[in-house]
Amino acid sequence: MENVSTAKKHTHFEDIQALIIGTLLISLGVNLYSSVGLLAGGTAGLAFLAQYSTSLSFGQAFFLVNLPFYWLALKQMGAEFTIKTFISVLLLSAFSELTPLFIQFELLNVLYASIIGGLLMGAGFLMLFRHNASLGGLNILARYLAQTRGISIGKFQMAVDCVVVLMAIFIVNWQLIVFSIMGAIALNLIIAVNHKPGRYTVV
Repeated sequence: MENVSTAKKHTHFEDIQALIIGTLLISLGVNLYSSVGLLAGGTAGLAFLAQYSTSLSFGQAFFLVNLPFYWLALKQMGAEFTIKTFISVLLLSAFSELTPLFIQFELLNVLYASIIGGLLMGAGFLMLFRHNASLGGLNILARYLAQTRGISIGKFQMAVDCVVVLMAIFIVNWQLIVFSIMGAIALNLIIAVNHKPGRYTVV
């Protein structure tokens, strides 16, 4: 493990590539979920609910849902984190709209979509977290609790995500909720195993 005193800050190029690649991975996971009607947790889950119950697309809903959280991010996490988070949310909103222009799924197994989509999103989140960014909403609270209370981001989000998915019981059928919970576990397992306080000190 790298000592905190010798840790080096990421360059701007490293931050840019991480935000782009991370949000690209997440957007692919989002489109896997959208193709079979699955849900995610957190603010993404709220965006999925809006997508399935209104005329908004996921990208539009996700951008709007995150707007109230930037003030909290600025106050608790600082300007750099807030700016990177805003850019990440903007990128994901755009990429989730553009991805269907390049890839569509005519035959997609729901179990495969839940697990692989969750793993893709987990890997994307991990890249963002390691470059002092997030996708807003509950990610901000999770990052704050991890830094101030030492609470695992993955474990916290896994619990919250399962609750958010269960809230969708009146919108999607129970089978899809079960698969969505499996996806939430896969997503947060990646984060819980690979993102622990003090293990990764470069920002």
